Amino acid sequence: MLSSFKPTWMVQSIYHISPEKLKKHGINTILTDLDNTLIPWNNATGTEKVIKWIDKLHSYGIKVIVVSNNDPKRVRVAVKDLQLPFVSHALKPLGIGIKKTLKSYHLKKNQVVMVGDQLMTDIWAANNCGIASIWVKPLKSSDMLPTKINRYFEAIVYKMLQNKYSDLKWKEDID
Repeated sequence: MLSSFKPTWMVQSIYHISPEKLKKHGINTILTDLDNTLIPWNNATGTEKVIKWIDKLHSYGIKVIVVSNNDPKRVRVAVKDLQLPFVSHALKPLGIGIKKTLKSYHLKKNQVVMVGDQLMTDIWAANNCGIASIWVKPLKSSDMLPTKINRYFEAIVYKMLQNKYSDLKWKEDID
């Protein structure tokens, strides 16, 4: 059961994820959470920094698709400047949104990675769907109330993961 929460990789932030390493692992598509992963949760739109990162990924032929539990209006506004496709109401950790995305975009599981800032939603959902995952640190230390509750349980699960898996460490990029 604990292995359901174990990320494939742990990376400081999305900006540390290099397209070269993704390609080396055969990954051609990133499914990414929105709030506190791609943009701060309290920010309406993307930043210049995230736009440059996405452009770099695209130059390597890597697609980026937002998979968010948020409502469509919030996600649409947030990704407008980023010009990214999205799936909202993803119902993570159930994996419904990830499965919908895999099917809609004709993606192969071994070529996809889910990136997110929460073990209890993003990483668990990726593992439930049989795809690789990258757990990143949240962009902001503050959260909305439901996420604060998740963070409490996440801290407990993370301690248990650390006790069981000695190789679980934050890194500058994927291996």
